[in-house]
Amino acid sequence: MTPITTTTELDMADTEAALRAALAQKGFGVLTEIDVTSTLKAKLDIDIPPLKILGACNPHLALQALTVDPDAALVLPCNVVLEAIPTGTLVR
Repeated sequence: MTPITTTTELDMADTEAALRAALAQKGFGVLTEIDVTSTLKAKLDIDIPPLKILGACNPHLALQALTVDPDAALVLPCNVVLEAIPTGTLVR
């Protein structure tokens, strides 16, 4: 599967704020948040560029998917990845 990607000139914080607002407008909430950069630093003392995973979910769509196929739970919540790049932020 090819991920849907876009880039923005906004920094990570501004991109995340805009993304959360856009998700909310479509009925999605962010259930989980993983700061990969901080986690790898804390656990392995490795520095990587800013990278964050947001687990987004729309309860109505999740219920529809689970009703059709309970295995849909394997891909819930939907991950949205924010990655700092030299020109702004990559969103996948």
